[in-house]
Amino acid sequence: MKITDIRATAVAVPLEAPLRHANGCHWGRFVRTIVEVETDEGITGLGEMGGGGESAVIAFGELKKYLLGHDPMQLESLYWKICNPTASLYNNRTQLHAALEFACIDIIGKKLGVRACDLLGGSLREEVPFASYLFFRYPDKASGKGGEETPEEMVHYAKDLAMRYGFKTHKLKGGVFHPDYEIDVFRAISEALPGHRVRLDPNAAWSVEDAIRVGQAIEDLPNDYLEDPTWGLEGMRRVKSRVRMPTATNTVVVNFEQLASCIRNEAIDVILLDTTFWGGLRQAWKASVVCEKFQMGVAVHSSGELGIQLATMLHLGACVPNLSFAADAHYHHLTDDIIKGGKMTYENGAIRVPQGPGLGVELDRDKMERYAAYFRESEGYPYDRDPGRPDWFSVLPEKRWATPVPKGNVLSK
Repeated sequence: MKITDIRATAVAVPLEAPLRHANGCHWGRFVRTIVEVETDEGITGLGEMGGGGESAVIAFGELKKYLLGHDPMQLESLYWKICNPTASLYNNRTQLHAALEFACIDIIGKKLGVRACDLLGGSLREEVPFASYLFFRYPDKASGKGGEETPEEMVHYAKDLAMRYGFKTHKLKGGVFHPDYEIDVFRAISEALPGHRVRLDPNAAWSVEDAIRVGQAIEDLPNDYLEDPTWGLEGMRRVKSRVRMPTATNTVVVNFEQLASCIRNEAIDVILLDTTFWGGLRQAWKASVVCEKFQMGVAVHSSGELGIQLATMLHLGACVPNLSFAADAHYHHLTDDIIKGGKMTYENGAIRVPQGPGLGVELDRDKMERYAAYFRESEGYPYDRDPGRPDWFSVLPEKRWATPVPKGNVLSK
């Protein structure tokens, strides 16, 4: 079997409301690049990459010269063609490779009549539990949704998600307001949902000292872990040595060299595996095997997925023995998807692993064309810019949260 063509299409899919984070904002839509890999046997595989837009479409076009005629079953040589470590020093293609590997695994599964998780050793579970993803949101005028800032508003939103989707774990995306204010919000959410688990992620916006202070202030809550409270392996190691809860990362351990250093220095407790950031489904699975041998916890990380990448997350979650925590997903923030049948559904906070061969999802051509047109109309947006703070830049870690707290809060007086 040989690859005969690679096509990439940039799409934008609306969110319920803009999502604020420590480094900027998701501006009311997710921009994704959908990849289709065709073969001489008439089998087409699907891949997906975050962001990129037209630049990613061009990049995938350039990679054709590497892969036309390549056997999609030869995944190891695919990796070395695209992600040769020396070449990657100058041309970082990790996320491009991830989308191509997704598509090739989809092809292999369709060829053999087996699911992606079965190519990685088989499923240990047929549904993967997810956490809610709570962002401070800007209001969306069209939908009338969003606008949550106060503890009361965030509690109402968390309860609504728990009721609608069955979530029993809740993740607050912090780093937007002053740490002391976010402690109040986080504590309010936890106390309003007894019996539920919580986790806090400020996207490494805090100094080590603030991270330690916050960690110690919330350690009595039913925390899964404190995710990326500060930047760097050494910073995370210092926080870990001073807080009595697990720490986790998806930012500073995203390759095997970093994983080795993390294990050697006992820097972080839980590794959050992202099928895009790690460079593919198979690469993330390999990392899970290493973590399992060293008795480290893992969870499945989210990077703004549509249904194709969500399928890779589900197949990863299905076959990882040391899946210690509910997975992350931005998915419930989306208003639609580009796969047939529409958005996948949550049942009691979990999503079932697709049953079809390969990734188990198919493109809805009409929706992909609709959201490709929407991308052309709206174009991309800078992830590290905030439409509500046009003069603000994420320059210094301890100043990223310099957003004034909502009026009426004790910290604003």
